[in-house]
Amino acid sequence: MKKLIALVLTVAMLLTLTAAMAEGDRVTITYSYWGTPEESASTQAVLDQYNASQDKVTVELMCIPNEQYTTKLNSMATAGELPDCGIMNENGLLAFANAGLLADVSTMYDNSDSKPLECLTFKKDGETPVAYSGCNEILMLYYNKDMFDKAGVAYPSATADGAYTWEEFIEVAKKLTLDKNGKTPNDADFDANSIVQYGCVIDNWTWQLEVWAQSNGGAWFSPDGKECLINSPEAIESLQKVADLTLKEHVMPLYLGLADEGIVRSVASGTVAMATGGAWNMGTCMSGSGINFGIGVLPYMKEKVTACTSGPQVVFAQSKHQREAMDFIAWYTKEENSWGLIDSGIWMPLLEKYYTDSTAMDTWLKSENFPIKDYDMAKAVLVDYTKDYAKSACWYYTPNTSDFIDLLRSVLSPVWSGDSTAEEAINANYEALKASIEDF
Repeated sequence: MKKLIALVLTVAMLLTLTAAMAEGDRVTITYSYWGTPEESASTQAVLDQYNASQDKVTVELMCIPNEQYTTKLNSMATAGELPDCGIMNENGLLAFANAGLLADVSTMYDNSDSKPLECLTFKKDGETPVAYSGCNEILMLYYNKDMFDKAGVAYPSATADGAYTWEEFIEVAKKLTLDKNGKTPNDADFDANSIVQYGCVIDNWTWQLEVWAQSNGGAWFSPDGKECLINSPEAIESLQKVADLTLKEHVMPLYLGLADEGIVRSVASGTVAMATGGAWNMGTCMSGSGINFGIGVLPYMKEKVTACTSGPQVVFAQSKHQREAMDFIAWYTKEENSWGLIDSGIWMPLLEKYYTDSTAMDTWLKSENFPIKDYDMAKAVLVDYTKDYAKSACWYYTPNTSDFIDLLRSVLSPVWSGDSTAEEAINANYEALKASIEDF
């Protein structure tokens, strides 16, 4: 009996020791995030779910106020105290990568049934993946169906095959632009100083303008992101064409503001017939606007193209647990964990399977809560157009785009007002624009 008791006690001690060792083997990693206290609470709930789902890793949340986020990360990098992983602003990410602060994440999705879309991959020197976006967003065309119906004009196409040429886009915009007497720019007595309804808005929030250089057969940067090409004839012409919608064609309102609000001040306000905007606008402002709206593909100058973007999730190179951090980020960015944002139309899915597999595709496009009820329209614009025509925004392959875009915004202001041509403004400021991406 004594031997039996001793054996039981020994087994119990071993089990206790094993459990303690297992608990001690659990790795702790830190995930940095910005946001309000409410957003932090929501993020913590997702982390709690991950922590409870397995016994290998514990993820702790480091919440930093948005306005202090980049400064704080820079300070932590200098001190060698960066978190293991976190969210970052897309336009400053490659500067971090070039400083050796981001890990190579090319193996992040090796254990997944699908990878992110290629155009949502941030690449150092145009080659090494150092981050993936947390979701997808594309630029597209929104339009007011009632305005088109009243003018007797066919709706913009949802397919790339039927996309407006730039000249067709202008002609349609003229039919939908009205002065206080109901006259259009095609009428001899049209009053350009008393316009009450505009035909279009091409959002001139600066980063969104890059797509028009690409559409015109040009680019702002070389594929490796190291050469500034915004002074090319194609890039300059594309900017002037956008400005001329206001200055020459009288189909777009003048806008000199410094806010990202193109759809809010156009189609969603009921004063503009069609406007370019991001997919996020479906859920952020259009679905609750009361406007009978549709979505279509962008017009094009020479080539059909749209831009894609979204904020990146990163693994920092200083982390001692890069594999665990990559596994967590791959889990954290699963569509299932952000379904409310996808379901509402604010986000589009990240992974390829939601654009290639019909079952996965239908889970978002056929949801009863999705703001676009026309399945064929939604599939044509959000899936087919994305899959075949989406290109990465500049920050996926170009460093220091934050400084470049801030400078370009001020450079272009006199172009929109007509006080300078695009050629004059770009050529006068080209060296400074060029230097802004080189000084990193």
